[in-house]
Amino acid sequence: MDETPPNGEELLAALAALASPHRLRIIATLAEGRSYVSALARRLEMNRPLLYMHLQRLEAAGLVTGSLETAPDGNSVKWFEVVPFALTLTPATVAAAVPTLEAGGFGKDKK
Repeated sequence: MDETPPNGEELLAALAALASPHRLRIIATLAEGRSYVSALARRLEMNRPLLYMHLQRLEAAGLVTGSLETAPDGNSVKWFEVVPFALTLTPATVAAAVPTLEAGGFGKDKK
């Protein structure tokens, strides 16, 4: 995320992604340095399918990024790292973001 104020969709995605204790733990762990999925799963004591689901949500919100790399043994390894971000949440930030929400999307679950 860059330093420009988020639009409505970006704000909702970031807030929804951060509204999980599991995802907060993932970000806190990745803030210490990038990690590959298996090591991250062991460190967080979380199964890999659940971890992947949370990582996908964080990646979609632009809070983490993943890259597939080839290890020396020829296996592919998925690495994740946190993207530096700062989210300032004030009434003015919310007010500026609301008009950018998609028409009809406000207050409704997206399918």
